[in-house]
Amino acid sequence: MKHLLVIIFLAASALAQDEPVPAACASKNDNYDVKLDETRHTLLSPEPGKARVYFIQDLRFANCLGACITTKVGLDGKWVGANRHSSYFSVSVDAGEHHLCVNPQSHFASATRYVALAHFTAEAGKVYYFRTRMLGDQDYRALDFVPVDSDQGEYLIAAYPLSVSRLKK
Repeated sequence: MKHLLVIIFLAASALAQDEPVPAACASKNDNYDVKLDETRHTLLSPEPGKARVYFIQDLRFANCLGACITTKVGLDGKWVGANRHSSYFSVSVDAGEHHLCVNPQSHFASATRYVALAHFTAEAGKVYYFRTRMLGDQDYRALDFVPVDSDQGEYLIAAYPLSVSRLKK
């Protein structure tokens, strides 16, 4: 009987542990306040010696109540912003290899288990576009995070508001 209790205790401890956080992400406990800016914006050019990366959340066909989904975007182990519903934002990055992460922001642990990763090598003067989507149905969901062609990226940005996010303290 004692052995059975030890096994149950060890199994419960293993299940209760947090899932590992990929190096491209930051703490899952960090959250953002996000506002959408509906005014028209022009695409930003890369700063001299840097590249520009646009992060687009494309949920236009999702059935959402309220704010829908907010995803945090990580770059090389630090959160750099968040998108809410269908929106976008961009950051300037140094040339070189970068590791990206998207993770839903939620009070429900099951939602924050979804993590999608990507990496790319930035070249100074270039612009990159990454799109986040939720795929699946009620029985199966997946977080899709992929680079997209500049024509597709610019098309989506023209259709969506700018996401202005601030890390909650």
